[in-house]
Amino acid sequence: MSINNDKIVVSLYEFTGVALRPWAKRGYTCFAYDLQHDNTDIERFDGGGSIHYLHADLHNSRSLWHIYKAHRHDDLVFAMAFPVCTDLAVSGAAHFASKAKKDPDFQTKAAGYAAKCSHLFASWCVPYFIENPVSRLATLWRSPDYRFHPFEYGAYIPATEAEHPLYPDHIAPMDAYSKRTCLWTGGGFKMPEAKPVDCESFGNSRQHSSLGGKSMRTKNIRSATPRGFAEAIAVSNAA
Repeated sequence: MSINNDKIVVSLYEFTGVALRPWAKRGYTCFAYDLQHDNTDIERFDGGGSIHYLHADLHNSRSLWHIYKAHRHDDLVFAMAFPVCTDLAVSGAAHFASKAKKDPDFQTKAAGYAAKCSHLFASWCVPYFIENPVSRLATLWRSPDYRFHPFEYGAYIPATEAEHPLYPDHIAPMDAYSKRTCLWTGGGFKMPEAKPVDCESFGNSRQHSSLGGKSMRTKNIRSATPRGFAEAIAVSNAA
């Protein structure tokens, strides 16, 4: 069993597990919290690591308090969060006015969820990042620390694993697509070195072209963490 097995990595708003797999493969014990999980699935890896998929309503402060208590005495080494961007991303700006009529504070609340993740991670004193596409978060909270496109880290994916294991029909091989993404970081986070691949179609990815609509499935695909970037994060931040 890996010597990293007692070291913990936590990810919030984590459905697919893609962001955690590079850590689990290195022997870390990982926890993926999301509203869609039912507390039953555990994914195990040859390196001795695992991903525990746990149900949590992360818009509920009580849930965040329980997560804080569950891990405050653990050997935490990294944390990340992917807050829901539906009410913040500039790609959905056409719907902001109608949403504001129903709830004038809808964006303030959405930005608050991201800030709460940051406060939680800071209380654990671990390196972390909060991820969102280009959005109102930059003005409602603070400016991002880093920006990137998925194709800039595509070469971290082995050529033998070029096809996406979950969504091959929608996500370009080797993450060869563009999607301006922002990171808010802290705790000694290290931004990885870029290793780009040729971009399949700049500004018009397969996700953008084929994944309209409001279904949970399409939202999960649109928000899936780029595999190359996930690997790069583990390379630069793993103990």
